Amino acid sequence: MLRENKEFDEIDCIVPVPLHPKKQKLRGYNQVTKFGERLSFFLNKPFIENQLIRTSSTKTQTLKARFERFKNLDTKFQIKEGDKFKGKHILLIDDVITTGATLEACANELQKYKGTTISILTMGYTE
Repeated sequence: MLRENKEFDEIDCIVPVPLHPKKQKLRGYNQVTKFGERLSFFLNKPFIENQLIRTSSTKTQTLKARFERFKNLDTKFQIKEGDKFKGKHILLIDDVITTGATLEACANELQKYKGTTISILTMGYTE
């Protein structure tokens, strides 16, 4: 069970990698939100959505070749209320990790706030 896993004891909150609003409207949901809500329930940790915001839209990375994924670093993120993350250990979640560029961009934005620690969890990965 997740609750017995000591790896998650130090986590203060769970933050999903956001979809761009246009992509979320087209899809109707963010699958990472569903994942995060369940994690939040089982880990008894707050799920903080809509604080990390995607400000640029990109096509899915999962169908691209590895080099194409890595060079596509144009995705931008921003934080609405960064003080919420000061001194927190954040579990940053995403559906799939490809090169890690998206997660790195999110982590870099979150780490602008003093004392922030980032751990990463994804549902899957590609090679």
